[in-house]
Amino acid sequence: MEVEERNVSSGYAKPPWIFKGSALYQIHLVKASTARAFIPKEFRLVEAFGYTLGGFFLASYDDSPAGVFDELVMIAGIVWNPPTSCAWAARVLVNSNEACHHGRKEVGLPSQVARFSKKITAVPKRKRERAFGFLDTFGLGTTLSHPEDLMEVKVSEVDSAASANICNIQIRSNESETKLGKWMGPAIKMSLPSFSGNTKFNPNLLKYSCHIHCRLCFCYYLRVRPVSPAVVSKPLEDEADKNHTSQESLENERRLSVAVMLSKPIIALQFKDLTMQVEAPVVVHPSV
Repeated sequence: MEVEERNVSSGYAKPPWIFKGSALYQIHLVKASTARAFIPKEFRLVEAFGYTLGGFFLASYDDSPAGVFDELVMIAGIVWNPPTSCAWAARVLVNSNEACHHGRKEVGLPSQVARFSKKITAVPKRKRERAFGFLDTFGLGTTLSHPEDLMEVKVSEVDSAASANICNIQIRSNESETKLGKWMGPAIKMSLPSFSGNTKFNPNLLKYSCHIHCRLCFCYYLRVRPVSPAVVSKPLEDEADKNHTSQESLENERRLSVAVMLSKPIIALQFKDLTMQVEAPVVVHPSV
């Protein structure tokens, strides 16, 4: 779909907006039928054999325009925007009122205020861990055992009308960083173009880009590296949740968002010392 673009004003400081911290970016195979529930009819879903590429972006920012906060972006799928494709977020959960307001009003995101509860538990060492094949190219492959931690993140929406537990995310981490010297490799840059908008807070259709900068570190760990996918589960519904499920449309949105999280993971990337630059969104209009 060809688009005509114009700038949107911002409530934050002058863009681009800079976010620094760490993140897990996990790509899933999402059922096309699930993704279509979130994507406006103006856009064509990129799909094959009934699936599209979605997933989630779980970030912890220690420096941002809204200060310190956590964010979970549930990505419904990929839509076609010639000559490239763009992601569409099904739901964005943040534990910052300021970030939620900015996401809704200025970026057109389906943002909601949420609670992130984190717990880290030590787990027994694995005897052997096979390295990813491309690390062997640099002589970095290792089968050494190392201690691991299991971090569990419980995410709950905070809404006076209909609060609810959304999902549990379990992430394994290890202490594979060596005390030997590190050679800092070239900087890695990723661009994640996305569509947004079509919400009650911002009815415009928008397009914006996130530019991720992260430096490659050649040692026993990478500041950006493939990791084992996080395990996502849906918490059991308790009585408190049941008492707040009268809003059927809201519950349906949540159910479909959780379905995105529970879909099949195919790759996960962990970012450390992340710098993300978000450009100001522009309004898009279908060309006649």
